[in-house]
Amino acid sequence: MTVTKYNASGNDFVIFHSHKKEDRSDLAKQLCDRHSGVGADGMVVLVPHDEYDFEWEFYNSDGSSASMCGNASRAVAHYACEKGISVDGKALFLTGAGVISAQVNGDYVVTDMVPPKILNSNIEEYDRTWWLIDTGVPHLVTFVEDISEFDIEAARILRYEYNANVNIALVDIYDNTLQVRTYERGVENETLSCGTGMVACFVRANSEKLVDDNVKVYPKSKEEIYISLDNGIYKFGGRISKVFEAEIFI
Repeated sequence: MTVTKYNASGNDFVIFHSHKKEDRSDLAKQLCDRHSGVGADGMVVLVPHDEYDFEWEFYNSDGSSASMCGNASRAVAHYACEKGISVDGKALFLTGAGVISAQVNGDYVVTDMVPPKILNSNIEEYDRTWWLIDTGVPHLVTFVEDISEFDIEAARILRYEYNANVNIALVDIYDNTLQVRTYERGVENETLSCGTGMVACFVRANSEKLVDDNVKVYPKSKEEIYISLDNGIYKFGGRISKVFEAEIFI
């Protein structure tokens, strides 16, 4: 089969399209394996849809499904435009979290994210206050003074206790920037970047008036991401790279 590998701000994905929906959990585990497969944080399959350009099936590297992935939405939009599934640099597609619109300009892609939901703003764990925010998938968010101090074992415990991804963020109120680190469900470790996690951190920081409606965000990969709140729409933009396209034998 032919697959394409994309990198979006440190998150990498295996992408291909098919004519039918089916359970591809085992295939996702095979393709995402970094030793015997292509190697990726997740796998995305584009399938036909009557109303939108396409519908996606998203799988984490452990074979589990996820409703939404911000970085994957940018990579998939680029893939769809390149393959002629979407046209005129615009992609409109259905995810488990709802309909996503994306604009593609070369290797720069902006996604209009689904409206976030603040589920709980008063969770006390590990001597910190956490917010639980759904940006397509659930995220725990807390602010720290030192971004290098990310307790992965504590994040793993919180991930299972709240069935959510876990984020720490450093807010620079003078530069109007965020630094974010994320422990992701399905990967079960810290990743170099998480789009929905960065948006969740922005939602909290913006709600608490710590940042403006337009910010630069830096994940662990250090790549620059732009997030904004524009007329009630959360926009998530950054560069993607098509790493390669290849045949793989399963």
